[in-house]
Parts: sequence; C-alpha cells; structure tokens
Amino acid sequence: MVYAVLGSGMQGTAVGYDLAKFGDAHKIFMGDLSMKQAKASADRVNQLVHSNICIPKKVDALDPVSLTNFLDSVNVLASCVPYWMHPKVAQAAIITKTNMVDMGGCIVTTEEILALDKRAKSAGVTVVPDTGLAPGLVNSIALYFLEKLDKVDSIKIYCGGVPQFPTPEFQYNLSYNIEGLTAEYSGEATIIQDGKICKINTLEEIETIQHDELGTLEAFTTSGSTGTAPYTWETKVHNFQYKTLRYPGHCRLMKVFKDSGFWLNDAIDIEGAKVKPREVFHSLMKKSLVMDDKRDIVLVIGVGEGMINGREFPLELELLDKYDETTQFTAMERTAGFSTSIHAINLAKGNLAPGCIKYENAMTSNHFLRELVRRDIHIKGFH
Repeated sequence: MVYAVLGSGMQGTAVGYDLAKFGDAHKIFMGDLSMKQAKASADRVNQLVHSNICIPKKVDALDPVSLTNFLDSVNVLASCVPYWMHPKVAQAAIITKTNMVDMGGCIVTTEEILALDKRAKSAGVTVVPDTGLAPGLVNSIALYFLEKLDKVDSIKIYCGGVPQFPTPEFQYNLSYNIEGLTAEYSGEATIIQDGKICKINTLEEIETIQHDELGTLEAFTTSGSTGTAPYTWETKVHNFQYKTLRYPGHCRLMKVFKDSGFWLNDAIDIEGAKVKPREVFHSLMKKSLVMDDKRDIVLVIGVGEGMINGREFPLELELLDKYDETTQFTAMERTAGFSTSIHAINLAKGNLAPGCIKYENAMTSNHFLRELVRRDIHIKGFH
C-alpha cells in the first residue's frame, strides 16, 4: 500500500507516523512545497519507526501538474494543507484515481468536495473530508450517542487544545495553521435547536466548565467544528451544539480582533496600499500565539441525553490526551493526525464504496473509538 501525506507540517507528520505504524504501508510519500520541511518530516518518522518507509517529495498543491505527478502512484492520500486547498486537491485525486481524506476545517470547502461525488464514483475513487479533530473525531463522539440511544434529545460537545503551562497573554498555544484558527473563530456556528438548523454568532454564549484536572475553562461557539453533521442529523437529534474550550479570558481577547475587523478578507486602502486585514493578522500574530513549550492537552467532553427502552438515559464520554514525551507529538497532533490516519487506513482496506462521503457516514463510532484506544488515546465512559 502506497500512501501520501500532502502538507508535512505538524499534523501531517503525525499522520505519516501513524500510517507507518498501523497502515501496512509499503511506502509513504511526505509531500510539501518546502523540500526541507518534507525531508525533516520524513526523517523524523523514519527515526521513530526505525525504517526508511517515508520518502520526502517537493510538491506544489496549487499546481495541477505538480500535484498529479505526486499522486500518480499513490493509493491513498491524506491532505493536511490549509483547508481552502482541499477542493483543488480532491479534483487532482479523482483524476489520478487516488482515494483521499482531508483534515477539513470549513463547511464551504467541504460542500465543494461533496459536490464532486459523481466524478468520484465514475473514477472509482473514495473521498472522505473533515477527518481531523474538529470536525472529525468530535463527530465520532457525537455519533456514539446516536448509535447507543433509541431516541436522542440532546448532544453537547466541548473540545479544546490548551497548553499545559499557559502564558498570561492569550492563555493559548497555536498548534495548527493560523488560517484554520481564524476560520474557526469567524462567521457563524451551525447548531440544531428544537429540531431545526440554526446559525449563531461565533465567540458567543460563553459558559464556564469545571474540570477535575484543568480547573476552570470557558466554552464558546465556533464555526465549522462539526462539519456536515448538523445537516445529516437534523431529523435525528432535537438539540445539538458544539463549543470550543479555552482557558478563561481567551474568547474576550479574540473577540476584540473579530469585532475590530482584523479578520476581514476584503482588501482595504491604507495610504494607497491595498491590504487584507486577515492576512496582516496572520502575519503578525502567528508568532505571538506560538509558545516554545509544546506540552499541551486536548480535552473532548461529550454529553448525550435520550431514551433507551423507554427510559431516560444520560451518557457521557471524556477524552483527555497529553503531549507524548516519547515521540514528542503534541496532543493536538495525536488527536487530529491519528484521526485522519485511521480514516486513510480504512480507505486502504477498501471498506467504503466510491464517492464523496460525509465523515459521519464513513465509519461507526465503535470502530473509530476502538482505533483511538489502540493508539493509547483513552476515552472515559467508552466500553
């Protein structure tokens, strides 16, 4: 089996590592626009697994010729590039008849990929978008309640990656592409309320969460974190909502940037120069939001309420993962990267028919969560 990882940064390297350990891989191409980055990623994985299974490749994800050449001999691709590139990557994967998963991050780009369904079926290719942490893993937590309960009244998902030792400025450490962060904090969140799809503003509805290990956290609305799930489950769940977890005060600080227009995509004129505020924010803040200390924690809490055999039956799952001192993968890399790898391996095994398939329809929660447990990512309440 030949795999490829497109985007050999933090998450992509974790995907490559997991594929090398669990994917029955013959070879894994680690692709990146920077050959230096691709080589560093491949070398790191090879050292961890004591093999030369990873091969670095220079590839331009936005150049169709470069991309199709990269994919020519690949069975399964994991796309770990910024979210807005995924539709172009999916088109190339269909041309080269390469099965594909991506890490998602934006419902608009996911819908573009799902619109390629007929082309994928004609080519005999399977594409599963949104396979990271949120969207991705969190949807499997929610799916667990749907598969366990006869009738589902409410599902609440809380998820966040936070530093183990936060600095006072933002109480946060950026562990993935900053474009994904501003996309998550912008726009509107999609929820199910009283059996209907509703849109609510991001960085709103702050609530306080008390956790035994992490203490006081804040939870607030963000966009795109559940992907297509609300639309798929609109007739199955009466209320469904996702909130992001951070240390207290983070949401208020980020809302200042949002409300002040720093995340606008349209160019503005500054003394005769056309400038996009969001690009300025990305350039200036990506360093301020990154800490030298990479030790982090990912916490996912799922609460489902409904009926089993005519009786009210509350269910709760909790996933708590920490920075791995042995491999030096962060909890964010482990949860997002390993989730993507699990779905890539599922495609490699031929477990899905051709087409573009929504994440929540691609794998049972039991299968997915058991695969996480195999990787020492433990879930309290899952049996």
